[in-house]
Amino acid sequence: MSDSGGMPTEPSQARRRRWSDLGPRLGSAAVLIALTIASLYIGGYVFAAAVGGVFALAYREWETMVSRAPLTPAGIVLIVLVGLSGLAFPLFGPAGTIGIIALACALAIAIPGESRWWRVIGLCVYGAVILSALILRGDTQAGILACIYLGTVVWMTDSAAFFAGRQIGGEKLAPEISPSKTWSGALGGLALGTGAGLIVWIIVTDSPWWIGLLIAIGISVLGQAGDLAESAIKRHFRIKDSGDIIPGHGGLMDRMDSLTFGVLLVLLIGSLHMGINAVAQGLLYW
Repeated sequence: MSDSGGMPTEPSQARRRRWSDLGPRLGSAAVLIALTIASLYIGGYVFAAAVGGVFALAYREWETMVSRAPLTPAGIVLIVLVGLSGLAFPLFGPAGTIGIIALACALAIAIPGESRWWRVIGLCVYGAVILSALILRGDTQAGILACIYLGTVVWMTDSAAFFAGRQIGGEKLAPEISPSKTWSGALGGLALGTGAGLIVWIIVTDSPWWIGLLIAIGISVLGQAGDLAESAIKRHFRIKDSGDIIPGHGGLMDRMDSLTFGVLLVLLIGSLHMGINAVAQGLLYW
């Protein structure tokens, strides 16, 4: 709508500003999804390098956030070690990844300053996610399907929460932690994330549908909890975005936070059901 002078009304201008990042956001998402699917399908060293590389870049954002300073040579070494922890998995198995993360933690403790324990927390969390993702993928077809199921729930939850929150708005979910998050976004993310996950579950496995639904609910809820946890940490360090590496999305930390608790959940479920050597099968086949 326009006023008598033909100029856009203030609500129209605000609406356009609110969706101005939609194009870059969708374009970046398409590229990221294509690269993820390609590396997931190839598996092996390619997937390990992709996982290690992504979380090394995410740790770079963590390092600059907790140190409140430009990168130092020691910080660069920690970033490299996070990346190498992914590549170590195909060569030495879980022990290789754990060993490199332990080395990084020892180096972090030795770095002077007040940020050493925040560094250790970041290294442990990202190391656990790297290890969980690589164990889940494994070298089987079930690993590919399990990762697709997990990724669908996480990404659809994120996307639906974003669109529902902006379009519907309403009461804030946790205003003291993240003023932009709303109950409408949280519920929209939960609904679409679990619904999309259930569809994938029905397609890829003949296990009871209600199991897939319950797991999807858990992934979606924990994904949003991870998002809030990262928001609380950023608020502690008084930053809005972890970075700007992804057009329309911000930093990698901002994109990986929803995956953190979800991948740990599916690792727990799969390993308890069929053992640590068959996590994907234990997740999907009941």
